[in-house]
Amino acid sequence: MRPVVRGLAVNGEEDSVDSTPLLQRAQQPEAAPVCCSARYNLALLAFFGFFILYALRVNLSVALMDMVDSNATLTDNSTSQECAEHSAPIKVLHNHTGRRYQWDAETQGWILGSFFYGYIITQIPGGYIANKVGGKLLLGFGVLGTAIFTLFTPIAADLGAIALIVLRAVEGLGEKYPLLQGVTFPAMHAMWSSWAPPLERSKLLSISYAGAQLGTVISLPLSGIICYYMNWNYVFYFFGIAGIVWFIFWMWTVSDTPKAHRTISPTEKEYIFASLQNQLSSQKSVPWISIVKSLPLWAIVAAHFSYNWTFYTLLTLLPTYMKEILRFNVQENGFLSALPYFGCWLCMILAGQAADNLREKWNFSTISVRRIFTLTGMVGPAVFLVAAGFIGCNYSLAVAFLTISTTLGGFCSSGFSINHLDIAPSYASILLGITNTFATVPGMVGPIIAKSLTPDNTIREWQIVFYIAAAINVFGAILFMLFAKGEVQKWALTDHHGHRS
Repeated sequence: MRPVVRGLAVNGEEDSVDSTPLLQRAQQPEAAPVCCSARYNLALLAFFGFFILYALRVNLSVALMDMVDSNATLTDNSTSQECAEHSAPIKVLHNHTGRRYQWDAETQGWILGSFFYGYIITQIPGGYIANKVGGKLLLGFGVLGTAIFTLFTPIAADLGAIALIVLRAVEGLGEKYPLLQGVTFPAMHAMWSSWAPPLERSKLLSISYAGAQLGTVISLPLSGIICYYMNWNYVFYFFGIAGIVWFIFWMWTVSDTPKAHRTISPTEKEYIFASLQNQLSSQKSVPWISIVKSLPLWAIVAAHFSYNWTFYTLLTLLPTYMKEILRFNVQENGFLSALPYFGCWLCMILAGQAADNLREKWNFSTISVRRIFTLTGMVGPAVFLVAAGFIGCNYSLAVAFLTISTTLGGFCSSGFSINHLDIAPSYASILLGITNTFATVPGMVGPIIAKSLTPDNTIREWQIVFYIAAAINVFGAILFMLFAKGEVQKWALTDHHGHRS
């Protein structure tokens, strides 16, 4: 028998209890087959759903480079001359039929951050609604609404910057409410609270949420190609239509719970019910006071906010850095900006497998796994982000360090990102709504602050942007290490005998 691996926690009775391996505390039901299973089909469809969502979210980062008249930014945000021009000669002429707009650097910052203005106000209500009515409709209509509004982006841009900002804010609102986009992550957490067996949580959630990274990987270079050979309008048409197609498949094949699924096998249904029977609460009221007073929840908030500061800074501004500092053209820009997210996508998939194996086969406690993966996924990126600021115009190292930094962030998908389901599976959607509210703030203010810190687009100015992001990452990791928990909290159950996981 393998040795018991103690958790990293050292404070309090709860930590000592949580450090006991899960498999020694309760007999686990025999797992149902993975192949053709309803739960893994759900993960796959969710994967493509988040693929579409992030494609819809980030395509503007690349398209904006072609939407703006470069002469309009000369006085506010000029291309740096520190690094030499190095792009290969282009054999095919760049299509310039798309309309150009006179938007300065500050206006661009507001446009890039506008998505999160609507997104932030819908997180907690969306989590509550998902907890009450289920996630299928919320997630489905969230994607559909965002896709439809994306189709209207060229019209909004013609009406002016304010119209575009309002449209993007409405899209963010939709990811949370049906017909917009803010509901999506809490909705998915609500579904997984009924679908994901504890020892498969890391795998199932990492598969579904990894779609966000692959959506970034594909949409960034594809947006660059579309802008180059066609024009930027078609970027929004292409991804908008893709979202509508996904919605049709989602509504036809998915159910909120195993009980409501039409084709799930009896073996799989029994396996899921048996594995979750001691973790879900039957009480109808939400223990809001206990939730707000929960220190483990605030540990997740700190980690989520800190991680998203770096993630959203790079997500929205990496194409700008590639163009203005490293001086890649729009076609190269899309491919190189996507490379870090390909690494993150791959890391998320592997991390999910590794995390569940550590718990199931090596008897690591839940809190040990969450802390190890969060520490790796936050401190590692901080180190390489700082390093990226020191390499100057070394194009290869710049791309390599930024890629490694973002790749290591994928470990967090099996760290704090799913800790909501560990401490309160019955209220996971609400908890995610709370943490995501705070974690949306970086998306709102990060691009604006970064733009204000880089008026001349010098390497020195971008170093400051990277240093701030790295420092915030480390701070969040420390707080999570100190205060996170891995067991179902007492307030999340109807009795006082919480099942420890």
